[in-house]
This record gives sequence, structure tokens and C-alpha cells, in this order.
Amino acid sequence: MKRPAHYLLCLFLHLMLIFLLGKGLFVIYNHHIESLAVADFLRIWWHGALLDVSTVAMAMVVPILCCTFLTERFRPILVSYFIILGLTVGIVICADTIMYEFWQFKLSAVVLSYAASPEGTTNSVSMGFLATRFLMILCTILLTALPPILLLPRTFQRPRPYGVLLLAIIILAMPTNVGSCYYPATLFHCHAATNPVFRFFTSFGDTRTFSQADSSAPINCPVGRADGNFTAVKAYRTSSSITDTLLSTTRPNILFVQLESFGGKFVEELGGIPGVASNFSRLIPDGIFWDHYYSSSFRTDRGTVCAYSGTISLPTVSPMKEVRLHDRLPSLAQSMRQANYQTGYLYGGAMTNMGKYRYLSDMGFESLMDDTYFTSDELNSSWGAHDSTSAQKVYHTIAEIDTAARWFMVYQTISSHEPWDVPYHRLDDKVLNAFAYTDQCLGDLIDSLHTLPVWDNLLVIVIPDHGYLYQQTYDDSEFFHSPMLWLGGAIREPRRISKLMNQSDIAATLLAQMQLPHDNYPWSRNVFSPDYQPFVYCNYPAGLLYKDETGETLYDLSAEESLPVGIPADSVRLCKALSILRQSYRELNN
Repeated sequence: MKRPAHYLLCLFLHLMLIFLLGKGLFVIYNHHIESLAVADFLRIWWHGALLDVSTVAMAMVVPILCCTFLTERFRPILVSYFIILGLTVGIVICADTIMYEFWQFKLSAVVLSYAASPEGTTNSVSMGFLATRFLMILCTILLTALPPILLLPRTFQRPRPYGVLLLAIIILAMPTNVGSCYYPATLFHCHAATNPVFRFFTSFGDTRTFSQADSSAPINCPVGRADGNFTAVKAYRTSSSITDTLLSTTRPNILFVQLESFGGKFVEELGGIPGVASNFSRLIPDGIFWDHYYSSSFRTDRGTVCAYSGTISLPTVSPMKEVRLHDRLPSLAQSMRQANYQTGYLYGGAMTNMGKYRYLSDMGFESLMDDTYFTSDELNSSWGAHDSTSAQKVYHTIAEIDTAARWFMVYQTISSHEPWDVPYHRLDDKVLNAFAYTDQCLGDLIDSLHTLPVWDNLLVIVIPDHGYLYQQTYDDSEFFHSPMLWLGGAIREPRRISKLMNQSDIAATLLAQMQLPHDNYPWSRNVFSPDYQPFVYCNYPAGLLYKDETGETLYDLSAEESLPVGIPADSVRLCKALSILRQSYRELNN
């Protein structure tokens, strides 16, 4: 195979075969998300072939240059190149396949922000899982890199001029800027058809793409049902005045209970699975239940910042991990300290994960209690202390606080998370049983706090950090629909509130109820302000949700498709969502 054209043709076909096998691996591995017939897979491969060709063409630039201009001394260059290519293609294909089970969007540059905290992965899965996936990655790397190296001749015949011209024409003809979605049947079909290597490397430009428009000017929204001059700045500006009073005091002691992954899917009153959160259901008549509350994002590091810094989520950036952004963020803890509150945060796991400790410290939380606050016998789960143990620690901590003190505390649960191993056995489904366990621990904690003198002046705000994709995909906006419940002696009266509200709006709403300013929270809205515009904006790295009184729009940013795929997005709602997206990135880049 000394003719360059022959070798390059074999290389082209080999890489095309690798991507074809990669699509098969993706579909088979994730068949529990959506099962496809052989005919569906062939259509997916055919519709995604153009993007595969484009990706292979770019991968062949170095071999083509070597084969065209070098007849000797090309082997060390190409062997090194194919090793790098094999590592890149093998890792990206397998990582995209494996992570899709958990995240259900294509692998993107976002994953690099979590690579520095590998304990989040190792705590979630078993060593057997890691070993088998490592073997899968290794096999894919070898399958990609070895054939081109073994078939590589020691010398090439000098290519003829028409061969060089043909190769140049082929390279110039290869498309390099094509969309991601080729087969608009379902979002899974789109993702299966999309070349993971192409998507991963093009995702590094997402931030620039999101902010490229001039967000200082109104987006030209269609007029009719909505204001054609919608701007994010105007929509998020609310006053501190309130049209409704929820609390019997303006200076309650405050406990946030942040439930891991506890979306509306597990709460019957929000249309979720009956019988999972029986304690939450039991507590609803005693508190203020918000039945149109939406989490802002998809992961703990995002949701935590949205709740306690009153910011909206950014699809491709984690402010918790970006220390450079901390001095720009407002903080509920700082606002409470200015009102002479003591502040604390209790979590049964390691706060080193995702930069949590640095963020909480920079936000003004004075007392940070993590796994070092527990004995070795109490650290009996994959993540640290089970919720029953950490909830008891919260109770005893509060019981020991001086009754004359004002305090603001956050308690973050841990057990309703992979690998779902909990000391509780009520439901047969392992996932649902873990959420039922966390619910039981919540009920026990509230019942215990009710016996303390502090209860009469206590406000307990129960929220999840985000939802969990249990028998769901991002086509379903209910992933973001979440429970929020205010309890304690400080509430004026039990009631149900149906205002559309985001996780990022908690800060301004709470501060307004306490007659404290929220001027430094540009992305948090007081939902009881006379100028409040009811809508919610949520996102994940590949898409977003915008919902208002006219309906909801789901949009996949990477595929540039409305969700469900094939149904056109409402142009008014979509342009409002994109206005918020662009403004948030504009401020990030300033």
C-alpha cells in the first residue's frame, strides 16, 4: 500500500467505520432511554453521515499533508498523530456514550469544568462500573489507532500531480460548518446522529455564540401577544414593595433544607409518582406550598448558586467553580450578616467537590460544617453521612444555639443520589426508595424542630437543588418543575401559591418579606412586587426552558431544535429566552 491515495482511502473508510461503530455503541448502551429498531438506526447513520464525513476530513488533514509532501521520515509524525487521534476519538466517543445515561445531552466543553472534581464520579458509581468503562475506552482507543499504524508503509511513492489535485479538491469540498441535528424524530435520534467529536470541539465556541448579539438593544420580538421590546434588564427589575405578606415577623430564624435532586417527579401534588414523598405531602397543609416553582438548572453547583446568590443559570459556565466570578455575585449569607444574622452551612459530604467550600466561604457563610464535622462511624455512605445522620446533626446544632440569637443556616442532603444505597427499605425501586428515605429524614427533622422553642420564630424553606431525570428526557419541562415549601412558626398562615417563580427569585422574595433591600440582586425578582412579570427561565448545557402565562418553549441549543423535536417553537417566547441568555453572557464577559 505504497500509493498515498490507497492508504488515505483506507484511512478514510476506517475512520468512517469507527464513527459508525460509535453510533451503534451509543444506541445500544443507552437503549433504556429509547429503544430503536434496526431501520431507525440505519436512518440515523445515514442522516448523520455528512457530519461524520466532515469530521473525518478534518482528522485527515495531517495524514494528507504528510503523504503528499513527504516520501520518507513521515512515520514518526504519523504514528504520534494516530496515537493522539486514537486517544481523542476513543475517549470522546466513550465519554459521550457513558455520560449520556446521566446527563442526556451530548458531551461538550462543560465536562471539563467537572474533570477537576473526579470524586463526584467515583462516589456515584461502583469500582466495577469504572473498571468496565475504562476497558471500553481502552478498546475503542486501540481500535481507532492501531489499524492506521499497522498499515502505515515505510515509504510512499511520490503522488502524481492529479492525485494531489484530487486530494485538495476533496479537502476543500468537505463541509466544516454543519448543524448538529439531522434526523428530527426525537431528541434521542438527534443526539445519536450527531458526531460526538465534532460536537465536543465545536462546543468550545458556545459561550461566544451565546453572547455574540448586542444584548443592550431589544431583540426584535414579534409583536402581538407580547411586547416586541422585551429586554432581560427590564424583565428582572422589581421593587422591594410587596402586595402580599407571608410572614408573621420580619426577623425570623431561617433554615434552608436543600434536598438533593428532589424534583417534582417525586411529589404527588405536582403530578409526580404517588407514595414516594409521603412526609412532604403530610407537611403541605401546615405550610406555604408553591406549586409553580421551577429549579433553574440541572446540577448541584448551578442550583446552589441560583438559590443563595439569586442568579440565573448559565448553560456552559459554573459560577461556583469560577472563583474569578465570586466577587461579582450577591449573597443571601452576606445580606443576612448585614442584618446581624449568624450564618452556617451543613453538608454531610466533602465540600471540596466542585469548589463548594471556596464558594460558600466567599459568599459569607461563617460556619461551614462538612464531613470533617462527623465521626468516622457516621460517614457510612458513598458520599459521606446519610441523611438521617446529618439531619440529627442539624437538629442538635439548632437546639444548642442561643435562643436570643438570629441565625441563617442551609442544610444540604445527600442520600437521594447515585448509587442510591440507603439504610431504608420501603419501595422496591432502588431510585424511588432513596428519595423516600430522604423524605422520611425530612419529616423526622421537621417533627423534631417543632418541639424546640425556636420553632415559634423559625422559617424553614424546603427546596431541591435541581431535578432528576427519572423516566424523563429534556423534552419534558417537568424536569425543572420542583417543590418548594415554607414551614415553621414564622409563617403567617398555611396556603398554596401558584405564581410562576424561579429558584433564582428566592433571594429577592425572601428579602422583600423581611423588609430588606435586594438592589444588588440583578437576576432575582421579588415575586410579590407590583411590577413582577410572571415567567420562568431554566437551562442546562444544551438547552433552555422559557415558560409564562401563554405557554412554554423548550429549545435545544446544540441541535438548534425546539423540543419536542419537529414542533416549531413559539417565536415570542423563544426570543425572550434568547434575550435573557445573551444578556447573562454579555454581563459574564464584561
